[in-house]
Amino acid sequence: MKVSLTVNGQPVSAECEPRRTLADFLRQDLGYTGVHVGCEHGVCGSCTVTVDGATARSCCLLAVQAEGSDVTTIEGLASGGELDPLQQSFREHHGLQCGFCTPGMLATARELLKDNPDPTDAEIRAAISGNLCRCTGYQFIVDAIKNVKSREAL
Repeated sequence: MKVSLTVNGQPVSAECEPRRTLADFLRQDLGYTGVHVGCEHGVCGSCTVTVDGATARSCCLLAVQAEGSDVTTIEGLASGGELDPLQQSFREHHGLQCGFCTPGMLATARELLKDNPDPTDAEIRAAISGNLCRCTGYQFIVDAIKNVKSREAL
């Protein structure tokens, strides 16, 4: 089937099998390797992207379900060679180590900050509770989300 959608502001169209997941379509067919695939059951959060303004587990969606949608991956956050303010905060506050969970954490954090620009630590922890990280112990991620400098740019 032919699937047409917008990824990181660019219209794309490609053929794929009807049973292909959005994660595999983005990674393998379109080359957006920042979409990580961990558990393939929607549990770990590493495949989280933004679809039409809301986070979604791309391993649980079929590519054909995203027909006509606007998808943002981690590759779409930086602009003009400059990191997005949230990416910069993760960098400054050591909110990443191996980086495997980072794309999903960033998508989740952006959605949280859009809905709640000044969350408490408890609200941040609740928001990211569906994203598993085996390296950081989460405190640095919480610090990065809490201390992002340019929230209005998100």
